[in-house]
Amino acid sequence: MPSSRQKKRIRRIVLFITLSTLIAVSGIMIYQWLAFRKVKFTRYPEFGIAIPETYVIHGIDVSKYQSIIVWEEVKAMKVKEIQLGFCFIKATEGIGNTDPRFNKNWKKAKQAGMPRGAYHFFIASKDGRMQAEHFISQADLEPGDLPPVLDIEQLNGTSTTQLKREAKKWLDIVEQHYGVKPIIYTNVDFYKRNLGSEFDQYPLWVAHYYQTRQPRIARGWSFWQHSDEGRVNGIVSKVDFNVFNGDSSEFKNLLLR
Repeated sequence: MPSSRQKKRIRRIVLFITLSTLIAVSGIMIYQWLAFRKVKFTRYPEFGIAIPETYVIHGIDVSKYQSIIVWEEVKAMKVKEIQLGFCFIKATEGIGNTDPRFNKNWKKAKQAGMPRGAYHFFIASKDGRMQAEHFISQADLEPGDLPPVLDIEQLNGTSTTQLKREAKKWLDIVEQHYGVKPIIYTNVDFYKRNLGSEFDQYPLWVAHYYQTRQPRIARGWSFWQHSDEGRVNGIVSKVDFNVFNGDSSEFKNLLLR
């Protein structure tokens, strides 16, 4: 049985560990709170939305729904310090559909000097390998382009298990072909419910609208789609707005070589 002195020593050790843990947790919470406060949203009438201007690299994503795009005007638009620095362009969907505006957008975006990335809209009920091969047949990625993107938003009547299996096929085949780990695009809730830790090794482009600070997801993320109501010169319809979670050197390191 411990002596009285030993009991006191044990209590002191327990108290020390408890206080140290509380201080560490409090420090983390304070750091996160300060980090949140640093994100400043400012409304830009020209863009039609509030933009988190704390991030230095902004971009858009487009598909056939934006119709004809005058990419020179998109690239040239600058309001104060905000200028678009990248675009994601829809390339394919499922096992046979190609966005009718992809080839034109892909070519014109590069001619305008806009860093570009191609994405595939995933159909969970269809074979992942066939979808990957379809994307590869259409998306001729070059040095200076962003990594390929797998857009996963729907179960399409399948189970989560099947979704993960077919998505992993796509990701593995596309990574092997282009020599770079693909980016996953999805929204916060879908990621938590249907993907989770099994896909945490992939860069994440996450959709979470109307948040005042940052997307509410525990894992790290590379791109944040923060609005679907943006306006840009050269595009008639509304467009999704995104930010890159890093500086210019980190963005450059992400591009294909």
